[in-house]
Amino acid sequence: MKTDDFDFELPEELIAQTPLDKRDSSRLLILNKNTGEIKHRHFTDIIDYLKAGDVLVLNDTKVIPARLYGTKEGTGAVIEILMLKDLGNNHWECLAKPAKRVKLGSIVKFSDRLSAKCIGVGEEGIRKFELLYDGILYEILDELGEMPLPPYIHEKLKDKNRYQTVYAKNAGSAAAPTAGLHFTEELLDKIAKKGIKILYVTLHVGLGTFRPVNVEDVTKHKMHSEFYQMSKEVASELNKAQSEHRRIISVGTTSTRTLETIKGLYGEFKECCGNTEIFIYPGYEFKAIDALITNFHLPKSTLIMLISALAGKDKIMKAYEEAIKEKYRFFSFGDSMFITNE
Repeated sequence: MKTDDFDFELPEELIAQTPLDKRDSSRLLILNKNTGEIKHRHFTDIIDYLKAGDVLVLNDTKVIPARLYGTKEGTGAVIEILMLKDLGNNHWECLAKPAKRVKLGSIVKFSDRLSAKCIGVGEEGIRKFELLYDGILYEILDELGEMPLPPYIHEKLKDKNRYQTVYAKNAGSAAAPTAGLHFTEELLDKIAKKGIKILYVTLHVGLGTFRPVNVEDVTKHKMHSEFYQMSKEVASELNKAQSEHRRIISVGTTSTRTLETIKGLYGEFKECCGNTEIFIYPGYEFKAIDALITNFHLPKSTLIMLISALAGKDKIMKAYEEAIKEKYRFFSFGDSMFITNE
């Protein structure tokens, strides 16, 4: 299986640069993964494709203003740091630019209240820093940091909450779980009132989102490790749903990776936390989910490989061809897709 098998031509004007005024007014492409049938709807119509007894699983991670600009002590060189993962004890895994200027012992100063000392050097721009600060870290980041928008977004974000889901709770992500950006509190309320159980897991989105697949053979790609967590109550509800043959519908590839990791490790859902490097591509047998709400993904990305594993590569490529023809908006601020089994 070659990475090029997951390539497609996307006109640049279809890359959404800004979110729509109303979260749930985006378009929705419905793909039946069994028949390949495609329908065109709007996201508010998602409720018509969910039924009482279904379980909807969302990722409640919260994006931190993780992009920082500082100067290197001694030389004054401007250094950009993207905070990726909290390693505990004020140690963070980060992506540094230009990385060649950041060596072991280098200190980058962001303000009088925050500096970072390099305590580890990894590959591909990864650096481990000890953060030196005065006060509460997340308050300082709110003042100094920028939302870490993906590199294909060139417009300034007017309201930083638009790169946050309405249910974001657990701070720690370097990117938003973008499939969830379409939901409003009102829509979630309507879904719950219809008898659909809404559950939350946490996966802090890290470098995997930013790192392209740059090997020719798909199976040689290594995913970056990301932290996940599931509560006892959620595990119990999910086990019950599966035993009663009710659908588990994940919102986003991050929720999917969390559910599939846990089910794969334990053979059931259970209260746990850990780090996952799960890489899902065609040939993978899904153990946890039945259907998926997702956005339109980058060519040759691990995300398009995951949805191809769920619906079949040919069906996904046909759906993407249709979406491009119909001028759907792509990527983080783009439109939505529901891969359903019914």
